[in-house]
Amino acid sequence: MKLATYKDGSRDGQLVVVSRDLSSAHYATGIASKLQQVLDDWNFMSPQLQDLYDALNTGKARHAFPFEPARCMAPLPRAYQWADGSAFINHVELVRKARHAEVPETFYTDPLMYQGGSDDFIGPCDDVVVSSEAFGIDFEAEVAVITADVPMGATSEQAIEGIRLLMLVNDVSLRNLILGELAKGFGFLQSKPATAFSPVAITLDEVGEAWSQGRLHLTLQSTWNGRKVGMCDAGSEMTFHFGQLIGHICKTRNVRAGSIVGSGTVSNKDWSRGYSCIAEKRAIETIENGKPKTEFMKFGDTIRIEVKGKDGQSVFGAIDQKVVAGQRNLEAPQGAHGA
Repeated sequence: MKLATYKDGSRDGQLVVVSRDLSSAHYATGIASKLQQVLDDWNFMSPQLQDLYDALNTGKARHAFPFEPARCMAPLPRAYQWADGSAFINHVELVRKARHAEVPETFYTDPLMYQGGSDDFIGPCDDVVVSSEAFGIDFEAEVAVITADVPMGATSEQAIEGIRLLMLVNDVSLRNLILGELAKGFGFLQSKPATAFSPVAITLDEVGEAWSQGRLHLTLQSTWNGRKVGMCDAGSEMTFHFGQLIGHICKTRNVRAGSIVGSGTVSNKDWSRGYSCIAEKRAIETIENGKPKTEFMKFGDTIRIEVKGKDGQSVFGAIDQKVVAGQRNLEAPQGAHGA
C-alpha cells in the first residue's frame, strides 16, 4: 500500500491512497482524513485502505485522479517524534578519518542518534529555503520508517514488528553551523533545518524480498544538478538495522505511533558507488588529496533522491527540490485565527 498527503491549506493535509505505479490516487475520505489517524488505529483502518488500494490498482476506484507529487506534503506533515540515526558506520569513519579523529569503539555497538525538529516538515517538491550560502548547504539522502506504538524495553526484534511504513528522506544539513553547535555539547539545532520526505510512504510488502532483517536492500539514487552522484546500496552496509535504532530509543521510554526514525546518510565502502551527501565527498577528497575541492550547494542547485525497484519503477516517487535564498513564510492554516 502507498499513502501520501495532499496539500489542502491545513497543517496536516488530506490523506490519499496512491496506486502502485504512482500514476493515480484517490482521497481516503470516509476511512481517514489524516495519516496520523491511521497510525493511531492501524488494525482497523489499514485493511480498509488496502481495499481502496486494490481497487485503485485494478482500475475499479470510481473517483481516481492523476497523482501529482508536487501537490504532496510530507506523508506525515508533522510528527510526534523525528529521531535520526547514523546507522552507516562507514559515513562516520570517513568523516572522522578526514579530520584525523578516531572512531570510538562504542560507535560500533551503540547507535548514534539525534532528535530532529518534527513540527515543520516540507514536501518532496518544496524548495529548500536557506538565508545564506555561507551556512554550508548539504543534502543527505536517507531511508526512514514510521512506527506504531513500541513499548519501553522492547528488543530490536520486537521493535521491527512496530514498523508500519517506509519512506525516503532529505535531511538537509548546514555543515558550517554543525561544529559550533556540537562544541556546545548539546547537539544539532540550527544546523538542521526542515526535513523533506518522499511523496509516498509505503508498507513493507511493497518492496517484497528487498526488505530483509530490518533493512531496505535497494539502491538509493542521488542526483545533484542533473548529475547522478550517488548509487548507494541502502541495505547491506547498514550497521544498525531499523529494529536496533527503534530499540535504542526504547531503552528508556515508549515510542508512540507516528514516530519517524531515520537511517542517517546511506554510505558504502566502495567509493565508486558515489555519495549520499556532499560532506562525505569532501571527506574522501581530503583523505586522498589533503583538502576538499567540492563546494557545498548554491542557490539554484537541485537535488533529486529516489529508489527504483527491481522492475525499474520508482518505489516512493522522488524528492525533487531546489535550493533558494530567503526566509520560509509561516502561513496560518485554514481555520486558524490570528490575533
